[in-house]
Amino acid sequence: MNRKYIKETRVNGEVQKELSRIIREEIKDPRIPAMTSVTDVEVTGDLKYAKIYISVLAGSEEKAACMKGLKSATPFIRTKLAKTINLRNTPELTFVLDESIEYGVEMSKKIAALGINKDDNDDAETDDDEE
Repeated sequence: MNRKYIKETRVNGEVQKELSRIIREEIKDPRIPAMTSVTDVEVTGDLKYAKIYISVLAGSEEKAACMKGLKSATPFIRTKLAKTINLRNTPELTFVLDESIEYGVEMSKKIAALGINKDDNDDAETDDDEE
């Protein structure tokens, strides 16, 4: 593997872990619900910018309020991140709402509603093999 890729992956993981902790334990903003997760982090190679993907288990109004709360808390979060992670530059943080988990749950419900499941497919393949 490329050495640069390994470093970026390690930095992304460390920033994600620390941001999760800061959001969970240190931010006291009531707009940010307890069910807020950092699903992914992409830090640029020069460590100047970071895109943080946030998943919120709430309604659309609560999600919008959470994003506003995170945006207003960005300087605080960035300061805490600088104190805990030793990076050459502390990246500017951009929060992005990640709805992929909800999309996956919605698709699973649609598949279940159609009555398609793995057991039916296994039975169909077994019947085809016997012919």
